[in-house]
Amino acid sequence: MVAPQEGAGLPCPRCGTPNAPDRRFCRRCAAPLKPAAASAALPWWRTVWPFRRRGVRAGSGRAVRLLVVLAVVVALCAAGFLLLPAGRALIEDTRDKLGGARAVTPAGVTASAQVPAHPAAGTTDGLSNRYWGAPGPGASVTYTFGKPFRLVDLIVTNGASTVPEQYAREARALRMDAWITSADGTVRHGELVLDDKPGPQTFPSGINDVVTVRLVLRSVVKLTPGRHVAVAEVEFFRRG
Repeated sequence: MVAPQEGAGLPCPRCGTPNAPDRRFCRRCAAPLKPAAASAALPWWRTVWPFRRRGVRAGSGRAVRLLVVLAVVVALCAAGFLLLPAGRALIEDTRDKLGGARAVTPAGVTASAQVPAHPAAGTTDGLSNRYWGAPGPGASVTYTFGKPFRLVDLIVTNGASTVPEQYAREARALRMDAWITSADGTVRHGELVLDDKPGPQTFPSGINDVVTVRLVLRSVVKLTPGRHVAVAEVEFFRRG
């Protein structure tokens, strides 16, 4: 039998020296002539604890992937449920700003107390020199509406008039409690803090299906003997 020649085989992958076909290592640099195939890269989920283990069975990948997908879906659903009210409120506020506003006239106006010649209806007549005169803190005025609407803005014109000299003649409200009732019976409470100056003051609302608004005087200024608390106008606006 004739021994195979050393230069008859494939060249070494490292140094290029020819080797006999039956050799396992290069006769010059001893590099492996048939290196083992590189192991396949791990899937992404195997790089995350607790799956970062070599002992995980190959067949378990499908089940683990399914569990990961289900966890992601549950997390997204939970986040959507929690963020839905905030997202809806943001959409409604944006529509309020882009849609403009239209005045809403109350169907009825009643007051718990009022001084002669200055009924609560004076706050809805569109005239800033006619007003509701209340004897003092604790008096309230209630506005009812013919059909529910989204209250976008509530505007209060404080005092007896928008003219500074007439404004100063009577006491003014500095704070009011607002009780707003929706068609489903939900009652929301808010505080209106007023500046002691003539002219309209706007309070954004953004409440749906409003049917009644009740304002209660809580803090007043310049209430001396012979004077009463004056509120010139109360206006309501819905989305245009």
